[in-house]
Amino acid sequence: MTATPDIDAFTRPYWDAAAEGRLLLRRCRACARPHHYPREFCPHCWSEDVDWEPASGRATLYTWSVVHRNDLPPFGERVPYVAAVVDLAEGPRMMTQVVDVPEDDLRADMALEVVFRTGEDGVAVPVFTAPGRTAGA
Repeated sequence: MTATPDIDAFTRPYWDAAAEGRLLLRRCRACARPHHYPREFCPHCWSEDVDWEPASGRATLYTWSVVHRNDLPPFGERVPYVAAVVDLAEGPRMMTQVVDVPEDDLRADMALEVVFRTGEDGVAVPVFTAPGRTAGA
């Protein structure tokens, strides 16, 4: 079992952008609301008139948990790590990890910015860190 995301024709733009260091969201043209995770329809009004748009990469920390044990590859090699939910500046919430921030420095509503961690599988995944830090993830 691996933690490699399923990349298909629909999600390819998201993962290609991540490989370039850009975070994408979906926005509904019918109700104008953004959403994340990528879906082929709007979860707010069910319209299928949705498109990709760049996100700012800014977020605030909503909640987190420090994981000290995980037996699933590749997470076991990364413990301890910070599993988190962030509020993107554009509105949607996103599950992610916070990297390169000491556990004692984590605070609700703290400012974060996206960085990308490329795994052994070559897939770049968005994670978040404090502004101005260079992720060593």
